[in-house]
Amino acid sequence: MKKVLIANRGEIAHRIIKTCHTMNIQTVAVHSTADENLPYVKAATVAYEIGEPPVQKSYLNIERLLEIAHQENVDAIHPGYGFLSENSTFAKRVEEEGFVFIGPSPKVIADMGDKVRARKIMKEAGVPVVPGSEGAVADIEEACEIAQAIGYPVMLKASGGGGGIGMVRCDDEKSLRTTYESTKARAKAYFGHEEVFIEKLITDARHIEVQIFGDQLGNAVHLFERDCSVQRRNQKVIEEAPATSLSIDTKQRMYETAVAAAKAVQYYNAGTIEFIVDAQENFYFLEMNTRLQVEHPITEQVTGLDLVKWQLLVARGDALPLQQEEVQLTNHAVEFRVYAEDPVTFLPAPGQITQFSLPERSYVRVDAGYDSGDKVTPFYDPMIAKVIVTGRTRENAIELAKAYFTEASIEGVKTNLPLFKQLLNAEQYVAGKYNTAVLTEVLK
Repeated sequence: MKKVLIANRGEIAHRIIKTCHTMNIQTVAVHSTADENLPYVKAATVAYEIGEPPVQKSYLNIERLLEIAHQENVDAIHPGYGFLSENSTFAKRVEEEGFVFIGPSPKVIADMGDKVRARKIMKEAGVPVVPGSEGAVADIEEACEIAQAIGYPVMLKASGGGGGIGMVRCDDEKSLRTTYESTKARAKAYFGHEEVFIEKLITDARHIEVQIFGDQLGNAVHLFERDCSVQRRNQKVIEEAPATSLSIDTKQRMYETAVAAAKAVQYYNAGTIEFIVDAQENFYFLEMNTRLQVEHPITEQVTGLDLVKWQLLVARGDALPLQQEEVQLTNHAVEFRVYAEDPVTFLPAPGQITQFSLPERSYVRVDAGYDSGDKVTPFYDPMIAKVIVTGRTRENAIELAKAYFTEASIEGVKTNLPLFKQLLNAEQYVAGKYNTAVLTEVLK
């Protein structure tokens, strides 16, 4: 593998470029007209403009991406996360055009991207799933009937959804009837079809995910877990590894379940099995992410591994670099997603960054997509960087993070840096006994 095209932007594109360069792999970056001056564009071996800022005219333009891949005679295409990373049509086209897709097979992407189908496959593989409809609900009457049977509150979810999008909480029949049609319409708009299904809402829940990795020779391992319970609008803000206040026995069963799930679908490359865990430590399959996760750096920090390097090795047909017993867990890492957004309303706050001061330290890794002078536009997700703090223990990591955020600063745009300071001093978070409602509770 000599040359890779990265079909993405910002910090993840920059992250992939760094590993490629350490492996003497040339990189081809793509950018919209709005992103031409971002750091990742300058870091790549070569870069191409692919269109206007709206994603449909640039980063989702499959034909243009493949045209550049042919022009540059690349060996492989890395989709990053978001955009086309879990688009089975894109993965199939990449392979049909003679390139290696750095990710799992198109079939697995399609199967796991359909949440109804994924539930069915996982259930057949013996993986516990949240009680709910066996498939997409036919109409509002069936939805109400199922909700009544499993008990409120329930979650109404788009079959093609993910990343917290296309899901709504319903506490009673009235709220279910009120939101049913609008949820279907949103599913159609975002994911191309209006199928929705119902799951029991697990209250007092924690969002725990297990990083898995498979190769094309049938091997699969887990790289331990991450706690992603600190969320706003059902989207992650802070993640940590390993998870705290979870028994060793429960963790071990989650690892075994995750690896079994990966083998059940003959999974290869990087993937994540997401679980919802209740107060009694019962855990249920939530979804499988068939890509590299935003929060992969905390797994790298506690295992000492380079997950992008693993992706590249597996994509070219190599066996996994390590066997399960060789994967070791050390330290504790916390990732903070830095967004250009109002820290109270969580609304995006685009603008020009006049000062960007997120310095790296011996205990801090910064994966940044922007720098001083760069403009955060309204066309993309407002995440501008990730700050990963690593300590000997969780307590040590929290203390280091507190100290770090007293010196970190970004000016010119609103950011959620004040939110981190608030949370790091909140009793619920510091104690480690928190669930997905922690942010709401802290902000009351």
